Amino acid sequence: MKFQRSSGILLHPSSLPSKFGIGDFGPNAYTFIDYLEKSGQSLWQVLPLGPTSFGDSPYQSFSTFAGNILFISPEILCQKGYLEEMDLYNAPSFSCKKTDYGNVIPFKKGLFEKAHRRFQKKAFTADQSDFYKFCEKNASWLEDYALFVSLKDYFIAERQAAGFSNEFYAFEERTASKLAPNVQKDYYFGAVWSTWPEELVKREFGALEKWKRKLASAIDRYKFLQFEFFRQWNALKAYANERNISIIGDIPIFVAYDSADTWANPKNYYLDEKGYPTVVAGVPPDYFSQTGQLWGNPLYDWEHHQKTKYKWWIDRIRWAFNMVDILRIDHFRGFESYWAVPFGDKDATNGQWKKGPAEKLFTAVEQELGQIPIIAEDLGIITDEVRHLRKKLGFPGMRVLHFAFGDDNKNDYLPHNYEQNTIVYTGTHDNDTSIGWYATATEHEKDHVRRYMNINGENIAWDLIRLAMSSTAVFSIFPMQDVLRLDSNYRMNTPSVSNGNWQFRFELSHLKEEDVHGLYYLTELFNRLPQKKPQIEKEKTIIAEKEQEEIQKQTHHTKKQKRKKR
Repeated sequence: MKFQRSSGILLHPSSLPSKFGIGDFGPNAYTFIDYLEKSGQSLWQVLPLGPTSFGDSPYQSFSTFAGNILFISPEILCQKGYLEEMDLYNAPSFSCKKTDYGNVIPFKKGLFEKAHRRFQKKAFTADQSDFYKFCEKNASWLEDYALFVSLKDYFIAERQAAGFSNEFYAFEERTASKLAPNVQKDYYFGAVWSTWPEELVKREFGALEKWKRKLASAIDRYKFLQFEFFRQWNALKAYANERNISIIGDIPIFVAYDSADTWANPKNYYLDEKGYPTVVAGVPPDYFSQTGQLWGNPLYDWEHHQKTKYKWWIDRIRWAFNMVDILRIDHFRGFESYWAVPFGDKDATNGQWKKGPAEKLFTAVEQELGQIPIIAEDLGIITDEVRHLRKKLGFPGMRVLHFAFGDDNKNDYLPHNYEQNTIVYTGTHDNDTSIGWYATATEHEKDHVRRYMNINGENIAWDLIRLAMSSTAVFSIFPMQDVLRLDSNYRMNTPSVSNGNWQFRFELSHLKEEDVHGLYYLTELFNRLPQKKPQIEKEKTIIAEKEQEEIQKQTHHTKKQKRKKR
């Protein structure tokens, strides 16, 4: 698909200002969209929106379909009558600078339990009707997900209460050849699905029905929270779209091992008879790590996917476009070939390249969904085969300015080497902030930066934003940290480092009017302002909507007449 020349900001909802320890879909999210509109930006890029698991990474989610309920706004729940203002007065004194997952999770869990009870008792008939419709429409993933997280909660609580019981020692003995001692504890006390009773691991029908009855209340609560997540997100997205702002979403190529996806669809992955992976995902040694990155995700059995005509992937991508306007697919190179590491290895050095489905998958997706706007994340070790695949599919690739300097003038990341079908970033969520990057760059890199842009380096974040804006790349995107001129203390993620990630948050006081004017000036200067639909197109849209309404009325009238005849 052909994109319109545009620019925007990379910011995950968790980083938005909020009184409740983590960014959410409440009033400040709307303030951020207003900020985008005033500054002439037409793109908001987010990270994956799924529920995070151990480590808080949005790229390791309990479900590829579900939403992260921590983004549900307590203030909106109050407005709907599901919470009372007094419920919010007892909030802990959260930091406004970092996401405090340790305290946010129990606090919001308590709020959500109250909200669910009040929803059951006080919800308007229309809300209840919408809830049942949501559950029915999304049963294909919602049923498994709600049961999955309810089972996890149950077994985590049970095992924490029991401590190092005979059951734990039996599990330890059973898995000694598969899991390291510290991993055994994480698996057992974190209630990873492969540690559940065998009848649940194998999804025996009788066992599933028994536990659905036993955990009925918890299951209903998780369904309600998904309903509320999507209701709040859809309202926020509609607000953005009305202001000519498109949402760029993000899906990881792989799913988490401990996820409803893996548990409910084991044939999709290389798993043994006990449910454990035989090989896992990662990347070989690269710019970020000398030992590679061991992600640990189960790898797809692509032969099985091909037999099903890639139905799961088609469903996944279709669902993603219910939530976003444009989709960035993380680790695109893995579709051409992927790095397979034996399960149990301590790092990713002992992996092997295996062939992926390449264009066969995307041909199946296009046949089912038509042409869809996809961005290919093609960073890292990229081969000619990967480049050929991306260009054949017509997907724009990514260029990061932090990777452009210190090499020769043929470096693919230098703007004068871009093809137009490119997305340029000053940096991504995996990079340091631009100020932090420049501070730690070599003198050779700094010299190249200064000569290339004819600058002194004193305002490096905005100099890189200007360079990205001026490039031929169709999209120019920059992390919020660069707009706000923040240093390394505000970095979002450091790959291969397990602690201190995914915590960045900014404050409303950081939003300066001078930056709004500065962004608007650059956006207009380099022809990236959003183009509003011509009046004739608006009129066509209005006519089409009215025609659709009339068709629906006629259909409803016909059905009503048929019922009367019966």
